[in-house]
Amino acid sequence: MKRIFFRLLQVLPAVTFFLTIALTGCGPGCGADLISVSEKSSAGNVLTQKINVTCKEKADLFIRYWEKENKTKVFSTPVSTGKKEHVFSLLYLKPAKAYEYEVAAKNDNYESSVSAVRSFRTKEMPMAIQEMVMPGEIQETLPARFSKGFSLIARRDLPGQVYIIDARGNIVWYHTIKDAGFKVAHYTKESTILSIVAPLSYPTSYGDEMLEISLAGDTIFHLKKGEKGFDKTIHHEVFYNDAHQLVTLTLEKKVFDLSRVGGTKADTVTGDGILILDTKGNKIWSWSVFDVMNPTADPDILKNKTDWLHANGLSVDTDGNYLLSFYQSGQVWKINAKSGKLMWKIGRGGDFSFPKEEAMFYESHAVHRTANGELILFENGTNKKRSRVLAYNLDEPGRKVNVALSIELPLNLYSERMGSAYYVDNASILVCSSQAHSVSLLDKTGKKLWNVITGFIPYRAEFIDSLPL
Repeated sequence: MKRIFFRLLQVLPAVTFFLTIALTGCGPGCGADLISVSEKSSAGNVLTQKINVTCKEKADLFIRYWEKENKTKVFSTPVSTGKKEHVFSLLYLKPAKAYEYEVAAKNDNYESSVSAVRSFRTKEMPMAIQEMVMPGEIQETLPARFSKGFSLIARRDLPGQVYIIDARGNIVWYHTIKDAGFKVAHYTKESTILSIVAPLSYPTSYGDEMLEISLAGDTIFHLKKGEKGFDKTIHHEVFYNDAHQLVTLTLEKKVFDLSRVGGTKADTVTGDGILILDTKGNKIWSWSVFDVMNPTADPDILKNKTDWLHANGLSVDTDGNYLLSFYQSGQVWKINAKSGKLMWKIGRGGDFSFPKEEAMFYESHAVHRTANGELILFENGTNKKRSRVLAYNLDEPGRKVNVALSIELPLNLYSERMGSAYYVDNASILVCSSQAHSVSLLDKTGKKLWNVITGFIPYRAEFIDSLPL
């Protein structure tokens, strides 16, 4: 895919140094005689190093690299195939550490070193970055899957930043945009970061650009509002569906006669919609809340017309239809992905019966189905000023709900807005308490196993099983 250059990606001006060396010979038949190798480091991201390699002929090359003090743990870049000019990104480096590396050639099943061992030293992590993610409570023993995995969080303020942190609370990767915030960021199956970005003129989780970047910091996809099928402001959600189409939420505006409830004959009501684009930005499908519900039936529409239902989350159900979460109404809707029909509503005034009143949720975020079929959500809980993690088993034909999990979070993890909860394994949940500036790993009893404190308000925290090398 053609790459589109975005904007300056560093907080600080790039600091570059080049070391060019003449290299000859790589062993019989490897076809990778080197002309030069140059190293480039940036003050904007001390955990990544760029290596440029030039060959006399086209070759298949990769780089092995390791911490100088730990030569037994060797990382390798992906193989760069059929080129004379190669650019490699050495990822997941530690700050203020000495590293060594060598260029290697790959021919069929044969690998050979084609350069001398070179070295470089990473810079100290800037204090402004260190203070954004600070380890809190961490148990000695953590769930095995979590110990090997990572967590993704993003900063919506300026500068916009995405961070990947390990199970010890250390930042292992980050990326910065100087003049826009990461309103929403999602780790994809292709090991890229897909996001909604926008300047601060767009509030909270609303934005006017879709941006996908690789872990090397390269732009994979970039589309601005007004280009192709991207014709509305988007917000709160962006991801790829199974057809590798872009799925997002839109801001919808429509004029209604609200004179019968004290308004005017031409009042604008702001609602929400769903937009599906292909990877070229062409519109595939769209839907609006106004397609299935008339806001004039809402007795509080005059009070709520500027943000009628406030959709804050979208996910794909196990049958391919959409689950859409609304903060204002305290409901989750199921929308048919083909017809756009409203299939059911769950929550206050919805179609499902709850076993008892306290099982009902009040406001929800990050609603989705788990691997075992539960419907899980982060409940903001403004009615009690106490947030919860709730999971339900749904009897869809019978329109009944059974509570599978209910964790009342401590008062210091209350979040009036935003938040998320995702299972890591069958016994632990990664919970983002946004307005508490906290990301925690909890067991099913609510016991805190792990915690980091952020220097910003994180919208969500996603778990990542592994990172590619």
